[in-house]
Amino acid sequence: MSARILDGKVISASIRERVRAEVEQLKPRGVVPGLAVVLVGENPASKVYVGQKEKACLSAGFASFLHKLPASTSQEELLELVGDLNRDPAVHGILVQLPLPPQIDPDTVISAIRPEKDVDGFHPINAGKLLAGLPCIEPCTPKGVMRLIEETGISLEGKEAAVVGRSNIVGKPVSLMLLAKNATVTVCHSRTKDIADHLRRADVLVAAVGRPRFVTAEMVKEGAVVIDVGINRLEGGLVGDVDYDAVAEKASWITPVPGGVGPMTIAMLLQNTVDVAAGRL
Repeated sequence: MSARILDGKVISASIRERVRAEVEQLKPRGVVPGLAVVLVGENPASKVYVGQKEKACLSAGFASFLHKLPASTSQEELLELVGDLNRDPAVHGILVQLPLPPQIDPDTVISAIRPEKDVDGFHPINAGKLLAGLPCIEPCTPKGVMRLIEETGISLEGKEAAVVGRSNIVGKPVSLMLLAKNATVTVCHSRTKDIADHLRRADVLVAAVGRPRFVTAEMVKEGAVVIDVGINRLEGGLVGDVDYDAVAEKASWITPVPGGVGPMTIAMLLQNTVDVAAGRL
């Protein structure tokens, strides 16, 4: 068996095209979706991500508000900017790029964003609504993961799903979203004993642990759907959390790195923002 590839570039391109069409439909109502992105400091990876997000916003027909602040910015100064963006009716979504410099507490900043403008889906109110199964702004990467799984056409109901990683950004929310689809979910992490035994039962495996090629073929059930959220920079280039070549021989579907989950994250950010602008969220 050789896995079929879940091409995030192709799937995200179709989502972005649909978002562009939705933006055109909003124009007669005098609504232009506005996304404010705040970058504090000179983190190289963050600068790349922010550049990609700004480019995607402009190509979708959004109003893009980019705020670049020096690394010396105080927490009070950043909170003042967030307050201004909260009050600005032209701004439908606010995204503060993480990580932040050490003098700024990210939880305080995220909590300061109005929940209805929190297009990253990280605000405690949105996280709580996700836990309670209430309508909310869902975090972009887990939302992208779920869209990729949907693309396979499989029903998650009654399936065994395993998530490797328990971060607030991916592991925890994606496990809740899988649970909402009636999957039986196991969350594995650094303290899990006999992790391979858990993973081998999974019909759907989501790897988000931040360790290069951590998931080997021996850990994967024949015919499983494997979603690799990891992005690890090695000397030879970018690799995921999954040993791609070996696992692709056992899985039914697999995401590449790069080109799998990454493009979906930005597409979901655009989708969240247009949904807020249209009054759907």
